[in-house]
Amino acid sequence: MIEIKNITKNFGAAPVLKGVSATFESGKCNLIIGKSGSGKTVTLKCMVGLLEPDSGYILFDGRNITEMQFNERKEVRKEIGMLFQGTALFDSLSVEENVSFPLDMFSNMTKEEKLERVNFCLGRVNLVNTNRKYPGELSGGMKKRVGIARAIVMNPKYLFCDEPNSGLDPKTSIVIDHLIQEITAEYNITTVVNTHDMNSVMGIGDKVIFIHEGLKYWEGTNKDILKITDGELFDFIFASDFLKELRMRAHYENDK
Repeated sequence: MIEIKNITKNFGAAPVLKGVSATFESGKCNLIIGKSGSGKTVTLKCMVGLLEPDSGYILFDGRNITEMQFNERKEVRKEIGMLFQGTALFDSLSVEENVSFPLDMFSNMTKEEKLERVNFCLGRVNLVNTNRKYPGELSGGMKKRVGIARAIVMNPKYLFCDEPNSGLDPKTSIVIDHLIQEITAEYNITTVVNTHDMNSVMGIGDKVIFIHEGLKYWEGTNKDILKITDGELFDFIFASDFLKELRMRAHYENDK
């Protein structure tokens, strides 16, 4: 479980986060949504340590990383897996070398043990026998799956995904969503997904947090979203005609 308490962040004189508090639960896909510039990306970056909050606390299973020294934080970061928006694969490294990179940096495994772990993770994301391929030979969906394999290779307790479906077609996006959901439940990971994809929200949103103008405006499940009548959140959520239709169907079924 991850908790953030009263997180604030300013850039110059501009407040971006204005006291955001939330709990992200283990074994669930916790989604952060919001308009561009709302503060959702800054929230995620503060949680993974890419930005320092100006005030507030961030706790990983009760461990307050905002009060830790560098070496103490390093131990917590070993438990974090990260799937970047652009996958951030190394073009000059093979798939095997990309996935093995965290093991090379942070583990004392033998070469044989690393290969076994890499092959396990590649198999888990349905990329068996791709070890010798390079990122330039892969489709966008395959690159995302390599990114997931690398993110889980250290057997993390916490998984952060920044816009995991960015640049993917709808069918491939569903595959990536389901894979994230399966891995989260299978390994009881605390997964935090930063997304603007409402299909992802409806598909895997065990818990959804809506950030608006630097504040936590709403939280609930993807099922709760279908009941929303609030102005700001309603306008954001139901910008999609598909979701408007879903909501109408849900209301119709409840009225029967």
